[in-house]
Amino acid sequence: MKYHLKIFVLLLSLFYTTSCEKKEQLPNIVLIMADDMGYECLGCYGSTEYITPNLDRLAAEGIRFDHCYSQPLCTPSRVKIMTGQYNFRNYEDFGYLNPNQKTFANLLKDAGYATCIAGKWQLNGLNRNNPGNQDVNRPYHFGFDEYCLWQLHHRKNDGERFANALITQNGIDLPRTENSYGPQVFADYICDFIGRNAGKPFLVYYPMVLVHDPFVPTPDSPEWIDSARRYENDTAYFSDMVAYTDRIIGQLEAKLRETGVWDNTLFIFTGDNGTGRTVFSSTVSGVVQGGKGLTINTGSRVPLIVSWPAKMKGKRVSEAMVSFADFFPTLCEIAGINPELYANDGKSLAPVIFGEKEKIQDEIFIHYSPRWGNNGHNRWVMKQDYKLYRDGRFYNTATDPEEENPLTNFSEEEKMLKEHFQQILNEKENLVPFHKNDTSFNLNN
Repeated sequence: MKYHLKIFVLLLSLFYTTSCEKKEQLPNIVLIMADDMGYECLGCYGSTEYITPNLDRLAAEGIRFDHCYSQPLCTPSRVKIMTGQYNFRNYEDFGYLNPNQKTFANLLKDAGYATCIAGKWQLNGLNRNNPGNQDVNRPYHFGFDEYCLWQLHHRKNDGERFANALITQNGIDLPRTENSYGPQVFADYICDFIGRNAGKPFLVYYPMVLVHDPFVPTPDSPEWIDSARRYENDTAYFSDMVAYTDRIIGQLEAKLRETGVWDNTLFIFTGDNGTGRTVFSSTVSGVVQGGKGLTINTGSRVPLIVSWPAKMKGKRVSEAMVSFADFFPTLCEIAGINPELYANDGKSLAPVIFGEKEKIQDEIFIHYSPRWGNNGHNRWVMKQDYKLYRDGRFYNTATDPEEENPLTNFSEEEKMLKEHFQQILNEKENLVPFHKNDTSFNLNN
């Protein structure tokens, strides 16, 4: 009897040890999404104007994706990245995510991850008084164990996101101080979370408030010294905001290294949509005007940098087509979550990250219904150099990035590509018909 008991205890011990090791081997995940930062804002994507050494280095040491496409506007992108669904499925209103949805945080929390969100929320439905817009527990409902957020249940007019920011942390409004700087408050909170959870797998989702307007001084700007100038709105400060974004990236990386978890952390940086239209950026290819809200590529082409030292096979540049629907299945696969537990419209990037494949898809489909402003409602299919809209306009976006001259004469290859794109659009039309009179609202985000 004693012999059998010893064997049982030994087997139980081995099972427990193996299970713990498996759990410890799960990677940490840090997903950072800058606000209103198009691909042209980073040196690694050709910027000659902005200083981004940390992001440029991460791109050089990891993977730089050259063809990542968000939605052209913030809330449509936030809903899509968090749920992995095309906007026609679950984007109901600007600044709102219906509580009936599940996010990647819900699934990762169920899989044993400690979860945190910090930065810009804007999903309670404040703009139009959607039900529950004062619910300070909504981030918990969407799978986050803790949060530190701007625009959770306070409107933008109640307090801004930069100097003297109005921030809600785990249900309590933080004291406002003139010398506080919202982006730094969020970064410090994330670092504290990492320090407290470094011994187990964790998810950090950081939808930044930088570099959205108002374009104001940062603590690194000389003008910050004069408290009266901290609210001075001028595109001249945009470069300082980009530089501060990069500084925060360096701070988070340093904390991950300090706690010994950097090597086994999937670190992702992207942007929610194109740069604001008042911003003109110098690049190696010329001056690029921001295209936020527009369906041309400068409205939705965003940076995507991925680092995971323990798993990635060498540094590289990827030409893979990436949609914002692809983040959800990527995080779930990385966390070992059974794909039968969730539905989504994306494809996991894990094979590209691991160097097993060069691409996961040949083209992507985008449904854009902003419910903000008075135009832009459309659908299209695209690949690296070509785009077809539902009204039949077909562009070579490499030679015509502003989409001013639809193709009328096609090569045989272009003709076949257009027909293939049209077939995809037809399939989506049969699934969910496109409504020309979809309601859009002129709201201030």
